Amino acid sequence: MEYFLPNRCTSLARLDGKTVVVTGCNTGIGKETATEFYKRGARVIMACRSASRTQDAIESIKNQTEGDNNVGELVFKHLELSFLASVRKCAKEILHTEKRIDILVNNAGIMMCPKTLSENGIELHLATNHLGHFLFTLLLLPRILKSAPARIINVTSLAHKWGDQKMHFDDINLDKDYTPSGAYGRSKLANILFTMELAKRLNGTGVTVYAVNPGIVHTELSRFVDQTIFPGASWLYNSFTKIAVKTPRQGAQTTLHCALDENCAGESGLYYSDCKVLEPEPAAKDEEVSAQLWDTSCAFVNLEPSIDPFKPESGDL
Repeated sequence: MEYFLPNRCTSLARLDGKTVVVTGCNTGIGKETATEFYKRGARVIMACRSASRTQDAIESIKNQTEGDNNVGELVFKHLELSFLASVRKCAKEILHTEKRIDILVNNAGIMMCPKTLSENGIELHLATNHLGHFLFTLLLLPRILKSAPARIINVTSLAHKWGDQKMHFDDINLDKDYTPSGAYGRSKLANILFTMELAKRLNGTGVTVYAVNPGIVHTELSRFVDQTIFPGASWLYNSFTKIAVKTPRQGAQTTLHCALDENCAGESGLYYSDCKVLEPEPAAKDEEVSAQLWDTSCAFVNLEPSIDPFKPESGDL
């Protein structure tokens, strides 16, 4: 049973002939987002870790929409966001097969996992939730610019308010003081700072950027909670969220609003919750920190000097 009715995306926009890329969309909010894009006629690139789970999701979406007219396409691409080589490979494959990218939804994420480093030696929340999406976005950006008007949606969280609300550039792996909630909160803060900085750099290009808080949603994100809080904590969390907070479909509404709503086309660099613009924490609007995060992220992902992500590709689509 759902105890409240949050705002919904009311746009009736179709996406025929459009290409949408969604990360982490074989379950939860991402799957609901991909389903809606598919129903509106888009070619949906499902960039996910698991081929088998994504194929199951594709079959589920097709069964769910059986009988619907003018649906789009669903295509799987392998993406392991915490491994930068995988991010580069996935982006290369997408650029090879897709002539346009009209919407990019950076949806995938992990939450509250034990202290772990990625294969590139970066704290796993930051590596997965921010750096992987940072590199993925910049690699796809020339094609997105060529497809303008286009939109980029970064899924963040109310958790950007957690912890001390600092990026800890001097202790990037949080070796001095690691907590699962603090690490997760920092990565969500990074999502908003990235949105603000990217929007500033894309001003006037026709590509707009949005940071989205889906709210507390009953999804699989709690899978690490037993290890980081206490055994059985995930059962309590899931039992609570199943009856007291949003379903994945409700959680997807603000993402869909920012991707589809006509009024959002003139907005960029803002933070949304329940399909409305809200003010994030002051730490998420610090322009000096967002610029430093940009430079730090570029150094970590080692973006090739020959790549200028802000130079649109030449030629017709």
